[in-house]
Amino acid sequence: MHFLLEKHVFPKINVVKPGDKMLNNSEIKITVELDDNKMPAKIDWEATDAGFDGKKDARTLMLSLWDPIEKLTLGIDLWTKEMMVEDMKAHFYQMFLKMADTFERSTQGAEGAMMIRDFADDFAKKVELRPSGEN
Repeated sequence: MHFLLEKHVFPKINVVKPGDKMLNNSEIKITVELDDNKMPAKIDWEATDAGFDGKKDARTLMLSLWDPIEKLTLGIDLWTKEMMVEDMKAHFYQMFLKMADTFERSTQGAEGAMMIRDFADDFAKKVELRPSGEN
């Protein structure tokens, strides 16, 4: 699902588990600027505890949010014209590996995580993903 935004700053995201007391806040701010055709021209982000000061440039943004009432995933997927196809292939491959790690940490599901990693490897072969540094 693509969202066309003039210039949008996403709201502060607080991660709190049920029963947790709010001890501190971390703010993540994402800014998307659009061109005249309402396509993402620039994406940058900053976070209060990211370990660096100021904004960082990004070429793609894929944000997934779980709606606990509707039991479905909502998503925002954006990328700029500068995002190269080879970089997008690498980005997806790395996201699959990250999803496997997150799935394993959050569910203790080693078998499911291995399935995602196997898929990531198959994906890399099918899209002919080149190792970093190769042209």
